[in-house]
Amino acid sequence: MKIGISVASAYNTDVRQGARQMIDRTRAAARANLDSLFVGDHHVVPTPYYQNTPMMGRMLAEWHNRPAGVLLLLPLWNPVLAAEQVATLACLNKDRFILQCGLGRDERQFKAMGANIRNRPSAFEQSLTSMQALWRGESVSLDGRWKFQAAKISPLPPEPIEVWIGASAAPAIDRAARMGDVWLADPGLTLNGAEAALAQYHLARQKHQLKVPTTVAIRRDIYVAESSAEAAELRASLGNNYRGFDPQALIIGDASTVAEQFQAFEKLGYTDIIVRNLHPDPACAIASTDRLKQVKVMVDNFF
Repeated sequence: MKIGISVASAYNTDVRQGARQMIDRTRAAARANLDSLFVGDHHVVPTPYYQNTPMMGRMLAEWHNRPAGVLLLLPLWNPVLAAEQVATLACLNKDRFILQCGLGRDERQFKAMGANIRNRPSAFEQSLTSMQALWRGESVSLDGRWKFQAAKISPLPPEPIEVWIGASAAPAIDRAARMGDVWLADPGLTLNGAEAALAQYHLARQKHQLKVPTTVAIRRDIYVAESSAEAAELRASLGNNYRGFDPQALIIGDASTVAEQFQAFEKLGYTDIIVRNLHPDPACAIASTDRLKQVKVMVDNFF
């Protein structure tokens, strides 16, 4: 199993310190020999949220030439601009570059970005199709949710951009199966929910007469504690108030406990876990990432 990380982008602190924390967390991920590096996408939030394309450019300087990528909520982005930004980032990374993408939610950010939330599915599909053609070097015109004529981009990606589509609802999982290289399962799924969703994804691949994918990923919000006592203390403090998630969807424990829970997802058929640190303290979040190196060794030794 491969273990990657999505570095948090929101920090309620001094604005320069928040940016520095993202760089520090990237260094910790590199020290832990994690397999992939990602950063998310959100807009017009009331507290500092660092935008992904400039931050990823800086974070790649701390990374170790393994796969990396950004999440884009495609209905909020002009496809030509998005294709250019991703292609430029791909030129900075010596391994493959990954576009994680999704529909997005939160009507406030749609209104602020001049997008209609009701058009999300068609905007997503038109955007992704246009971006893939632009990355192939084609001249692209669109008269749909966006309107542009004879667009071409340069530089082109040095190798094909891998597309991971985040999806949880049934129509979205079907879209991910049909249009994506990889499906990225929702972090709020429990183990049983993850099993059912994976079965639904495989059925969708079969329906569209597509081969079994080599990569199936899931996001998990985690904390690798120094001890089981520390883990229990954190879980008690969170209660049922973390992002509206079922507490069973969170992975909190010492290194061996986290490794065992990762193994459970591997047994279901997931090949990649993309972690997000859930501890609010920056030093604890970095310590958790450092301990992922031990978790990774344990998971590798299970088989």
